[in-house]
Amino acid sequence: MDLIELFINEDEANDGISAISFVKQPAIEENFVALSQQKVEFKAIDDDKRVVVGLALIPNKEIYRRQGDYEYNIMFSEDTVKKASHLYLKQLNNNNATLEHEKDAEGISVVESWIVEDVDTDKSKLYDLNATKGSWVVVMKIDNDEIWKDVKDGTYLGLSIEGIFSDKEVKTSEEQIEEVKEEMLEEMEMTDEQLIDAIMKMLEETDLD
Repeated sequence: MDLIELFINEDEANDGISAISFVKQPAIEENFVALSQQKVEFKAIDDDKRVVVGLALIPNKEIYRRQGDYEYNIMFSEDTVKKASHLYLKQLNNNNATLEHEKDAEGISVVESWIVEDVDTDKSKLYDLNATKGSWVVVMKIDNDEIWKDVKDGTYLGLSIEGIFSDKEVKTSEEQIEEVKEEMLEEMEMTDEQLIDAIMKMLEETDLD
């Protein structure tokens, strides 16, 4: 399937994340964790705080999409994840939340936000989020009684972003290799067999550890 990289084009005023949605099936396949249910002693967290922590975006993770008969994957680079998280807060969108990308949700706010820099020392490890380097972690405060009840009973299992991104097609490794090979063959005026012979000779002459 085609791989489409989504990114923020600074020349496009509408690019960026406008809201975070509570969903039953998160596209990034990562559930969030209700902090009040964790066996972690944290002074700022108890049953009355109504907070959840989860991954809003994971860099370089291929996410399946389908439009009609067209199936493809999308992905975000580490740079885009960081830029999107910063722009989200800069534009004061931390109080924007929805349910299943369909209904506005009142009484939900992002109260903490950070990018994972070291997977071994990051705070997300306390909650077994298995976050990779460059992941965007958010802590959300839920003051809405009905939504908090739905979160606790498992109706909503994860987070999903809402926004507008620019896109570009990413070539697969096989396509990149084929392009490099064709360029080499054209520049060196070699056949496939001659190229393989040249590579084998180079390897034989190289002191490999």
